[in-house]
Order: sequence, then C-alpha cells, then structure tokens
Amino acid sequence: QVQLVESGGGLVQAGGSLRLSCAASGSFISINVMYWYRQAPGNQRELVGSLTSGGNTNYADSVRGRFTISRDSAKNTVYLQMNSLKPEDTAVYYCNAVVFRNDRTRGRGNYAYWGQGTQVTVSS
Repeated sequence: QVQLVESGGGLVQAGGSLRLSCAASGSFISINVMYWYRQAPGNQRELVGSLTSGGNTNYADSVRGRFTISRDSAKNTVYLQMNSLKPEDTAVYYCNAVVFRNDRTRGRGNYAYWGQGTQVTVSS
C-alpha cells in the first residue's frame, strides 16, 4: 500500500506564509505526479497545483505567483509553499499522488492515493 501524510497546516494572518508537506511512503516504483487540492466548506474540491516527475509545475490562476510546489525526491516528499495568504485560501488541503506500483490484486500500473488533509485557516 501507499500512504500520504500531510503536515504544516495551521492558523495564519492574511499576508502570512505556510509550508505544507506531503510525505509518501509504502510500496511503489515511482511517483508520476503529485497534486495539491483544497476544499473550503460548502465548496467542491479544487486543484491548486501539480508537480510531475519531470519537474513541471502547474498552478490554478487563483494561486499562481503566490504558491510554489517543490519536492525532495530523496524523501519522497512534496511541499506547497504558500505566501501572501488570503482569507479565501482557507480550506482543507489535500495531496494526491499518482504512483506506479505493482499491486498484488490489480497488477502493475498507475494508482492514485490521497492524504488525510490538513487545515489551513487564514484570518483577516
């Protein structure tokens, strides 16, 4: 199995910064892409950004220029650096990883896993 553990959430004032971490562990051959999503109360989960194994990043318009996704491949960890935070960034943030692994039941292939989420609250 594969586990994703997020950390780094908390309460911050508008204009402040936070860095979220998502550590992947378990049995997998490689990580193809990692995503950061967020979900605010009453809203659908939305994509914040992504980082591919090749190092390409993409961001939602709402966070581009303020958020940065990076990784430590040796630790199988991806980070979401969030600067200039706004109250509308308040949400539960989730990481999602698409990994290539050999699943005993389903065979070798690409599988997606979610972390448990971490709360980010930005006060005005």
